[in-house]
Amino acid sequence: MSSNQYPIADPPTDAISAIRFSPQPDSVKFVSSSWDKHVYLYELTDGKFCTKLKKFEHRAPVLDVCFGQDDNTIFTACLDQSVRRIDTATGQQTILSTHEKGVKSVVYCKEYDLVISAAWDSTMHLHPGTPTTWETATIVLPAKPFSLALSPSKLVVAMAARAVNIYELKTLAHECQSLEDPSQAVLKTEAWQRRESSLKFMTRTVDCMPNDEGYATSSIEGRVAVEWFDPSTESQARKYAFKCHRQPIEEVDVVYPVNAIAFHPIHGTFATGGGDGVVAIWDAVAKRRIRIYPKLAASVASLSFSSNGKFLAIAVCPELEEGMDDLPAEPVSIMIRELGENEVKRKAAK
Repeated sequence: MSSNQYPIADPPTDAISAIRFSPQPDSVKFVSSSWDKHVYLYELTDGKFCTKLKKFEHRAPVLDVCFGQDDNTIFTACLDQSVRRIDTATGQQTILSTHEKGVKSVVYCKEYDLVISAAWDSTMHLHPGTPTTWETATIVLPAKPFSLALSPSKLVVAMAARAVNIYELKTLAHECQSLEDPSQAVLKTEAWQRRESSLKFMTRTVDCMPNDEGYATSSIEGRVAVEWFDPSTESQARKYAFKCHRQPIEEVDVVYPVNAIAFHPIHGTFATGGGDGVVAIWDAVAKRRIRIYPKLAASVASLSFSSNGKFLAIAVCPELEEGMDDLPAEPVSIMIRELGENEVKRKAAK
């Protein structure tokens, strides 16, 4: 194993649903949500050691997690239909809202202090990150949501039936703050853009470019699509999709789902992780792969870059959708990769 990549000592005990580094400058804390009904808080030390600081129990598997305004607050999306705020210092959990079905995704926008959750009841809930005059607002989605992602100004919602909605965060925040009834209300907010995914098969995940120009989505059929927000004909002509995470086995091209996408916060390149246990780095602008890392022991479930761009966290676990009822011994792990200065940087054009 590479000397700059190592497994942490105390990972979750069941499949990992999400892993997220803190967005705070120079913070090296990260959280992981798991099907073992817990959320785990970790911190790196000198880049070579990882300490589990705390874990927070839920009533059901936790499907997503993110940090709030600072490292003392995290938000969770739970299969028990709840969206929770957790004070990491005290361990206190507050239920922000309850959907009618399991909550698949949760994200937090610091600029507008907005927590956004999406559930399998085809709704999004919007909550204030800190208590204020309004409580929860609901947006009815046209299809079942699979993944949420934020850019500095946009919210991207990837859904079933190849539907993608893009919302302006400023508009969402204004409408929430203007609610006449501070209790739960249904917003009639229209999406800024409604698109059909260029991927023909079910979307697995989405992530946004840090420069606020666009996003990338992945599918269960080993493909990634890169698109730009600008609706102009010229800009839309730049969008493209490509094949990845395919392994030749006995002269057959086996296709794996692309479970994870994460954009580098500084260089704007992005990482993908697949059911083949492989992590690859891509240059979205040059349309080429920068590097591919050695195959891991099991499927890559989630990826996250640290805010300073120096570390990549990789959640590794078997593909539960393959019907693996009896998990092999110690199947779940979290790998931390310390990145070289130019390891994920765009290569100069020749």
